[in-house]
Amino acid sequence: MSDSPPHPGPSRLPSAAPFWLSVALIPLIALAAWQGAWWWLLVPVYAWYLTTALDGVLGLNEDNPDPETATDQLFWHRAVTLVWFPLQFAAIFGSLWLVGFTDHLSGWEASGLFFAIGVVSGSVGIVYSHELLHQKTPSERWLGDLLLASVLYSHFRTEHLLVHHSWVSTPRDAVSARYNEGFHRFFWRVLTDGPRSAWAAETRFLARAGKTPLDRRNPFWRYAALQLGMLALAVILAGWVGLGLFVFQAFIAVWQLELTNYVEHYGLSRKHLGEGRYEPVRPRHSWNASHMATNWLLINLQRHSDHHTKPDRRFPLLQTYAPDEAPQLPMGYPAMTFLAMVPPLWRRRMNPRVRAWRRQFYPEIEDWSAYNDGSLPMPRNAL
Repeated sequence: MSDSPPHPGPSRLPSAAPFWLSVALIPLIALAAWQGAWWWLLVPVYAWYLTTALDGVLGLNEDNPDPETATDQLFWHRAVTLVWFPLQFAAIFGSLWLVGFTDHLSGWEASGLFFAIGVVSGSVGIVYSHELLHQKTPSERWLGDLLLASVLYSHFRTEHLLVHHSWVSTPRDAVSARYNEGFHRFFWRVLTDGPRSAWAAETRFLARAGKTPLDRRNPFWRYAALQLGMLALAVILAGWVGLGLFVFQAFIAVWQLELTNYVEHYGLSRKHLGEGRYEPVRPRHSWNASHMATNWLLINLQRHSDHHTKPDRRFPLLQTYAPDEAPQLPMGYPAMTFLAMVPPLWRRRMNPRVRAWRRQFYPEIEDWSAYNDGSLPMPRNAL
């Protein structure tokens, strides 16, 4: 970890306030809906460019909070994740009402508005759902499910909890991007493999309890009901146009999520020990980033090395790591995802870092070809 000693855990509103940066996006959505025209551009400018510029000004935050801080001292940190679903729901369906019951927005203005909403529901909403789904309280998990249903990506819960955290950086995990794999190819692979992988994981999990996939405890029933409810509400509010706009914002949100997934583990592989056995997950198997402002917006998601080490650790308590323990991104996620959209720029910036990571942590491996093309054996007992 960072050489900085742990400081007392956050407990009051001032320490939590920076993590409420995301809430400013809601009035920006309202402004774009009211004014029309090009006002929707304020949302990506704020979420992508302003936070990246602030990273350049504020630099890195390498302080580590006390990981033993009690949950009851994190009220104001948790609160932003708890209030986010009603805020996002109001943004999505309030905008659909505006489209359906007024002629205030032209077609291109509505499309721009729902692009902006997709940026918010993807770069904030799915990040918050990720935090909520890792918790043990039913209310938090339900809020996570509702957020995922609002972007039609409910299977992410199963895929993330049952597959990704167990088999990250192995061939079993679809969202562990391979070395030299461009984002666009990765995106298509995840869209096609992810739902099938999640279904297989859930059915095998049920089979271990002697249940069939049709059992009421299969969460895919809940996923389907929530997603159908969201789609039905979109049609009620704005007809088929509303359905199209809702699906459009969901696609933009998923695009944002999978860009982030691509960045988080690109080129990082767990060592194959033979016969389908892989080394344990370590901080070195996720890219770490300590950039201050983007970690505020993304509630410390960029401290991803620690998240995979302690998946149930709440976001205010996530630790950062030094370069001798985890590979470091040169910029925060918003800037890195921009590079990922242009594969030649991405490879120029990241491939040398992957090769340096391999020399640093695995000098004994001379042939990486099977890691690069995903042809290593599937892990034993993988869901």
